[in-house]
Amino acid sequence: MIKPEKHKHEEERLKSLESYCILDTLPEADFDNLAILAAEICDTPISLVTFIDEKRQWYKSRVGIEAYEIDRDYTFCGHAINLSNDIFIVPDSREDERFFDNPAVTGELKVVFYAGVPLVTEKGLPIGTLCVVDQKPRELTQNQIKSLKALSDQTMKLLELRLNKIELEKTLGKLEGKNVELEKFAHIAAHDLKSPLANISGLTEFFVENYGIDIDADGQEILNLIKTSSAKLREMIDGLLEYSKSDQNLKNSRTEVNLQVLKEELSNLFTFKNNCLISVQSNVSSILTNKTAIEQILINLVANAIKYNDKEIVEVQIEVIEEEAFYSVSVKDNGIGISKEHFDRIFQIFEVLSTKDRFGENGNGIGLATVKKIVETLKGTIAVESEIGKGSKFMFTISRF
Repeated sequence: MIKPEKHKHEEERLKSLESYCILDTLPEADFDNLAILAAEICDTPISLVTFIDEKRQWYKSRVGIEAYEIDRDYTFCGHAINLSNDIFIVPDSREDERFFDNPAVTGELKVVFYAGVPLVTEKGLPIGTLCVVDQKPRELTQNQIKSLKALSDQTMKLLELRLNKIELEKTLGKLEGKNVELEKFAHIAAHDLKSPLANISGLTEFFVENYGIDIDADGQEILNLIKTSSAKLREMIDGLLEYSKSDQNLKNSRTEVNLQVLKEELSNLFTFKNNCLISVQSNVSSILTNKTAIEQILINLVANAIKYNDKEIVEVQIEVIEEEAFYSVSVKDNGIGISKEHFDRIFQIFEVLSTKDRFGENGNGIGLATVKKIVETLKGTIAVESEIGKGSKFMFTISRF
């Protein structure tokens, strides 16, 4: 018996094999199916998808044998990965000096015929084989050889997909961690800014109340600018806090939300001061969803409908339709409308249109970004239709399950 030698690039080969995280994994149907096809096409009782590490040959998939691995010194595949990247065939091992006294030949397994195609990485490194085995001498036809090579290529494609999935999961894990850190930072920074901002506002108010009569018109204007800027900054900080907390809000369990109660709560919140009429139409009386999330979405959309409205009476029509897999919700207003070229921008955080609201203020670019974030976390989508002077209609979906 002649033992297979180590591959000429053994260290690099082993590192490549390790990168696929395939050794000692559970059976997978995709690999098993390839082994079954190989045995069927080549008409052999045994077929294997093998991987060769430092001391053993391990079987990812096996047809016709019970063992999971074998000592590398006794493997046919160990020779296959060294000779070429093409098919390696042993018609009759009993007449081959490399194998005639091999325990795999003389023992219970009785390997007589062997044909294996190396599994070769994109860097040209063989990490295992797809092989077929018989207990009697035989040959393969050209079509069988061609098919076995094709199955080997397919096995490598499965491995590459597996590797890409592992790398993608690692990248997503890192991004998720960075997003968590970023949102945590935004929450902490926004929270910490509120205290000195409150001091600025308080000192400004104190200064105006106690020294206002001694300040000329220009000074009064400057102080008013400080007060206005402080209020604007406070509004932005509150928006950032809501944005950073939006994911935490979604951790709450789903509950039944009565739409009539929801309508009354929105009306109590908005209609008294803003001459606003809110109506709700639906094909159901309640929906099962995250109550905090749906409230935050609707509060932001109704608040925008009021702020960006030039009509004496603000009209907001909310429609909720229960579909098979999701709820379809729309919020329609009679406001000033949005130009089509701004449809994408309005959902981006800190994107602010030049249009002032009915109170003479510019938005902070956080409200609709928060809405979009919540909707997408609820496995939904959001879009807008609008016509200048006639109003806007925001349409979003949220998953029922």
